[in-house]
Parts: sequence; structure tokens; C-alpha cells
Amino acid sequence: MKWNYDNEQWTQLPAHLKHLPLFTRHLDLTSWFFRLLWALFLKFAFHFYIRLKVKGDLRKVLNENPRLLVISNHASHLDAVSIAAAVPFYYWTHLYISAAKDYWFANPVFTFFSKHCLGAIPIDRQDRSGEAIRLCTNLLERLDKIWMILFPEGTRSKDGYIHDFKRGVSLFSERTQTPVLFLYIEGNTDLMPKGVLIPRPGRLLIHVGPVHPPAPIDQLNAGYKKWVLSINPKAYPP
Repeated sequence: MKWNYDNEQWTQLPAHLKHLPLFTRHLDLTSWFFRLLWALFLKFAFHFYIRLKVKGDLRKVLNENPRLLVISNHASHLDAVSIAAAVPFYYWTHLYISAAKDYWFANPVFTFFSKHCLGAIPIDRQDRSGEAIRLCTNLLERLDKIWMILFPEGTRSKDGYIHDFKRGVSLFSERTQTPVLFLYIEGNTDLMPKGVLIPRPGRLLIHVGPVHPPAPIDQLNAGYKKWVLSINPKAYPP
């Protein structure tokens, strides 16, 4: 099925209706119910089962930056969920997560979860027409507040190491003049490496890094790598 990126729900969002755009343009009781249910589940799961800690003042960064591209290393299906869990609930109306359409929208259950809980933007990795790029840039240009989570490696790391970012994050940032927040997730490969269906209990740490101005991809790669290596010298391949 070809995704309808030109859906008005995506492209004509009024400023006060930013959440769950695929599900509804109206913040009705159903929408609020599933958001609240998901928030309660995350709070419980990431406190008792996965001990999530955030190192840095994420709330201060979000308060000072109404528009951000939030980037992180990506080695686990825990990554997007853990970032959402780290963001205070009342910021969720501005939170968007780019998600591979062929996985997160592959069946009705995943689609329901992606729409209602993640606020996911479906990215068609096979699309060569640029529709996904237009959609993301459209959202970044139109919305007064938006924090768009991207995983610039493009897919989950198979070996746990961080690999070079793809050009997309730079393209979005430079075209829309949106700064980039660096996050580094530590422990994701231990708890839920690629191929594992259910995460193991344990400790997960999200490091909040600097906000980088829009820049070409080689500068973003270099800046992110320098910052991460100051935290974990073994984060990149030898």
C-alpha cells in the first residue's frame, strides 16, 4: 500500500493540534485515553523493569528550543520508546518519531501502536520520490513547536557500534534551520540487541548532549563522534 503523505492531517496541522496526526486531528477522549495509558505504562516499565536514568537537563533543553531535531545512536527497538519515556508527558504533544513504515506500520497492531502511542511519522525506506523528506521538512517549517526524533544511522546497528550518519538529518536541519540535539543511549544493546523480541531487565542511561546548529553531515558526524567518545571511548568501531 502506498502511503498517503499528502493527507491533510499531516500537511495542514494547526499549531495546537500536533499529536497523533495520523489518528485524528481532534484531541478527543480516545486520543487522550491512549496517550495517558501509554504514559502510565512507560512510567512503570522504565522505573521497575528497565531502570532508565537521564544524565543532563532534558527539560531545560526542550524549554529553550521549541524546534529541534533530536538524534541518537540506534541499536535497539528500545531506543525510540526510551527517549519518549525520558521526555515529560506534557511535552508529548510536540514529539514526533520517524519510524520505518515497513516495520512500525507492517500490521494493524503495530500501526495502532505507532499512531496512538508513538506519534510516529512513517518513513518509506524504499521511496525514491522524496515524499518522506517533503513531509518532514513541511512539519519542521509549519509547526511552532516540534521535536522530531531521528536515528541518522538509518537502521539499528548490528554490532552495537555507532556508524556514520546518513545525509538526511543534515538535509532536514539545513533546509529548515532547525538545530540538532545530541543524545547517546548507553546500555541499549545489552537489554535488547537486534533480533531479541523482549527486552531484558536492566539499566539504561540516556546522555543529553549539546545542541548543534544546522550543519553539513560531515560536521554533524564529527561533532557527535567527539562528544560520544568523551563518554564512551569504545562506542565506535576500532
